[in-house]
Amino acid sequence: MIVSETIELHAFMGLADVFTGRQWSNPHAFPLDVEISGPALLAELDIPLAGVEVMFINRKAIATDCAVIHPGDRVALVPPGVPRPHRFLLGFKNR
Repeated sequence: MIVSETIELHAFMGLADVFTGRQWSNPHAFPLDVEISGPALLAELDIPLAGVEVMFINRKAIATDCAVIHPGDRVALVPPGVPRPHRFLLGFKNR
């Protein structure tokens, strides 16, 4: 029997509304049993690449196009439009 792993997926700002529209909890346990890139995860989630400015993987800010997600990771999706002071505090001021 193959045991499927999950990631703990969080969504912020307008992306939280996407989760609500899909009747997903926030955080949402998303099945993932292999390593996947950030863009591939967004494709699986049917979320446009332009809709996520940065991903936090295990509390570290990573550009979506550079992100690699593993089973068991905690992933937060942050859309464009985060105000400048928050960007600095979250660690992605130059993205």
